[in-house]
Order: sequence, then C-alpha cells, then structure tokens
Amino acid sequence: MEKIKFTIQPHFFCHKENKVIETKNLNAVLFKYTSGICGVRLVNNKGYTEILPFKGQQIWTAHFDGRDLQMKSVFEEPSDATELLKNFGRFMAHCGALRVGAPTATEMHPLHGELPNAPFQEAWIESGEDSKGCYISLAGKYTYKEFFGSQYAAQPEVRLYENSSVLNISMKITNLSHKPMEMMYLCHINFSPVENSTIKYSAKLTPENVKIRASIPSHLKPDPAYVRLIEDLKSKPELHHNITKDLKADPELVFYINYQADESGKCYTLQVHPDGKSDYVSHKKEELPKVVRWISRTPDHDAVAIAETGTCEVDGYIVEKEKGNIKVLKPGEEFNCNIEAGALNVSETNEVLKKISSIIK
Repeated sequence: MEKIKFTIQPHFFCHKENKVIETKNLNAVLFKYTSGICGVRLVNNKGYTEILPFKGQQIWTAHFDGRDLQMKSVFEEPSDATELLKNFGRFMAHCGALRVGAPTATEMHPLHGELPNAPFQEAWIESGEDSKGCYISLAGKYTYKEFFGSQYAAQPEVRLYENSSVLNISMKITNLSHKPMEMMYLCHINFSPVENSTIKYSAKLTPENVKIRASIPSHLKPDPAYVRLIEDLKSKPELHHNITKDLKADPELVFYINYQADESGKCYTLQVHPDGKSDYVSHKKEELPKVVRWISRTPDHDAVAIAETGTCEVDGYIVEKEKGNIKVLKPGEEFNCNIEAGALNVSETNEVLKKISSIIK
C-alpha cells in the first residue's frame, strides 16, 4: 500500500464532514464539533475513533464493535478550555511533559501538566502499511518553549489498523534545549466501567505490588465511608477487582501497581466483561515503568482507567522527585513509548488471559 501523508490546518475544518482519505477498509474524516473544536475521525471496518488534532491530540471517542469504550462524563463534546478539569472525561489524554499529577500546596503547575490541552502547531493524517498491516493515523507536533526554561517537542501518533479494534498510541518527546530537561509523562486512558466485569492484569496480587493511594488530594472532599474503604484496600487490594455498584469509588480510587512483563517486555491489563469480551491495554515496562489505576464512579461521571501507564506516578513533582520518578533527558535526547488500547473479542481476550497467567504464576 502506497504511503500517503496529508497535512491538515484549522481552516480546513467546518461543521460539514469532509472525507479526505479513503481506502478499501480505512478512511479519515474532518469535522467540527458544535463547540467549534476541530475533530478527525479515523474509521475502519470495526468502528472508529475521534481525535482532537489541535487540542492535545486527545482521543475523544473510541467506538468499536458497536459500543463506546470511553468513560461517561459531563462533557458531551470538547470545549476550548485549557484547564484539565474543564475539558476532561473521554478516552485518552497525554499528560506531562514537565509535570504530572496534582500539585501540592507549594507547587504551581497545572493538574497533569501542559500536554492534555496543548495547542498543537502541526497535525497530519497518514495512511500506509507496516509489519502489522494497513493503517490510517493521526499525528502531530507541539513545540513548547520557555525563556530561561525548558524547550521540547512532543510528537504523538494514533494508528488504526484494518480489521482491528485496538488503537496503537505512541509518543516521542525531544529535549530541544542545550541543557538537561526533567520530564514526566503519563498516558491517561479512561474506559467506561462494565457492570459485573473483572479486572485482570500482569502483577502479583499483594499489598506491596498493588498499593492504594491513601493520601487524599485537596480538591476532593470524601465522606467517612470512603475513608474506611481506603483503609480496607490497604490490606485487601483485590476488593477493587470486581466492577459492581457495590464498589464505592466516589470520588475516586487510585492504585499504584508494580507490573511484571513477559519475554517480549510487555505488560497486560484487561477489563473482562461477563460475555467474555474485554477492554485492553498493553505497554512495555522498560518504556513506561509506572502504572496508575484510577476508578471514579459518581452520579456525574463513570470511569475505570485500568492502566494509566507512565514514567511516574501522580503525586505531583515534589513527591515524585523524592521517589526518584523524574526522568532527565540530555540535550537532543528523545523519549519514546508505545501503548495499545482498545477492545478484544472472546478469543483475543482468552489469549491475553493466558499470557497474564504465565507471567504471574
């Protein structure tokens, strides 16, 4: 298949949909939400994903095999807000690259950094073929510059292959400065909880390997029942594995998990549905050594981030630096990572369950 690259600019978009690339089983459509935000829809024979090309390259929607994968949120469509919590709640957001997590009282950085709603200066659609097959993708470039401060380029890409309901998500961050740069990165993937599903993953189930975050961020106001649940999860982390309404994840539950990888270096996470299908995330531990699990089930939103993979956890810059979780890029050095996220059928789910069992046996 001949490779095609199509550069896009904001003035190409209007409320009328415009199909710009079409192959046998793949196509790309430009459109605008009613809020005025630009969107790119990548479509294959299994479903589609909608991405915001100039706003963090967030994945707003992932719809495969007849269902929406993304969390339920108060935001029906994206807004032009720059603050995370005023435009948050769909399938995936890149977090970082200078800071990740909630700032402490002595910090000034925005929640999860500048990347989630970053104004991308460049974006392009590509179609081609690689070792996995024919694909269509959206990629872009955001350049951050601060006088007397950090300078970097972030280049994400989302690839959708024909006959697949799994998205291939990648990120490259390059230090453009002549000085070393501290870097933090997290891929914040948010699935919709499926009632009576079970979370399966390649980590040994012990309180040491699956830790509930006991500290409560200042922006949350929990009730006594929530505090008691946190105490129970310290010694019995398996209490969060079954996704039912009995799991009182209001306002949120956050876990830090020490994953194990298979011989290829990959780690695996599933939300296995009652019908045997699943939601899926895989990552390479060498690239993304830290995993956060976030569950939040309230009357206004409903989310299970089964695996937020990153270079750090989410306790803010000062605490993460004390933990040794800050990565330093030399001048000109690149950071690269790849994540797979999407939906699996029954046979695909069973194959991943076998891999998980072999890793943690």
